[in-house]
Amino acid sequence: MNTKPVIILGIESSCDDTAAAVLAGTNILANVVAGQEVHKSFGGVVPELASRAHQQNIIPVVDEALKRAGVKREEISAVAFTQGPGLLGSLLVGGSFAKAFALALNIPLIPVNHMQAHILAHFIRKKVDSPQSIVHSSSPTTDHGLPTTDSKTPQFPFLCLTVSGGHTQIVLVKDYLEMEIIGQTTDDAAGEAFDKAAKIMGLPYPGGPLIDKYAQLGNPLRYKFPEAKIAGYDFSFSGLKTAFMYFIRDNGMDNTCTTPEEFISKNLNDICASLQHTIVQTLMNKLKLATKELGISQVAIAGGVSANSGLRNALLAEQEKSNWNVFIPPFEYCTDNAAMIAITGHYKLLQGQIEGEETGSKARLYF
Repeated sequence: MNTKPVIILGIESSCDDTAAAVLAGTNILANVVAGQEVHKSFGGVVPELASRAHQQNIIPVVDEALKRAGVKREEISAVAFTQGPGLLGSLLVGGSFAKAFALALNIPLIPVNHMQAHILAHFIRKKVDSPQSIVHSSSPTTDHGLPTTDSKTPQFPFLCLTVSGGHTQIVLVKDYLEMEIIGQTTDDAAGEAFDKAAKIMGLPYPGGPLIDKYAQLGNPLRYKFPEAKIAGYDFSFSGLKTAFMYFIRDNGMDNTCTTPEEFISKNLNDICASLQHTIVQTLMNKLKLATKELGISQVAIAGGVSANSGLRNALLAEQEKSNWNVFIPPFEYCTDNAAMIAITGHYKLLQGQIEGEETGSKARLYF
């Protein structure tokens, strides 16, 4: 006898992507994301412009997600939304919509921590018979009578390296909603280091993916950049950003080049490869230390920078060398999306973690 699945609408609006997803049990039915092109000319996200774009996009995105999922509004069991961390104006748009939607249908409202959601994206499953669903690794099981793909998910406890433009963390994941940050950046995030370096080189926003693209064509050992020596499992990238800025300036005035632009043009692939190698090695060294000292071989990555090919390749290489079990999310679950918000809402709903309409958005939110 099949049980009618709990259907959750997820809303994500923490930065510059407006996203909505529909989840039945843990199976994805639809995951829609609308980006914002307006920021490219500014070289970064402009908070006020981001919140205005969210206001324009939120209703069409939710409507499209419901259509793709083949789900009516009245069939939604609960609404999960990003409470934080993020840009406050952006968060308020998604949060206000979620509150209104939940109030109108008299259904539970579930606030979600954006960083926890990135980690739980590993547990999203694909509904096999849904043409709009998104392929993702999963355990060989069924949830609420819905068939799922035959793959794998991390086993508790596991370590998750969560890396994005605003955060760099090593998280000890003990259960779906029991997580402990054991290491984090003391200043700038790895994603910020990528984007800042790209801006120094005159690459268009967002620069991180472009550095990854050029790095695949370059020599990662040609140039040496400093790696911060921070105790424990913490990170620091502010010194790398400063060193990179001076590196470009000084090499632009040597015997072979007359301007930084000329130096960059002649050596772009090697510069990108060397910078990426330094950042990836910094991340991997801390992660290897944590796995060794804690005796944990289940290792996952999450967040926007987990789409980086250098980091993925380094993890796969370490898997072979150190016998890790590595879990890498598909690209669509690395960047900001609402499917990860919905799956977190699913587990919070199971534990009765719902809140009322007075729940507020929080630019800074910890767990």
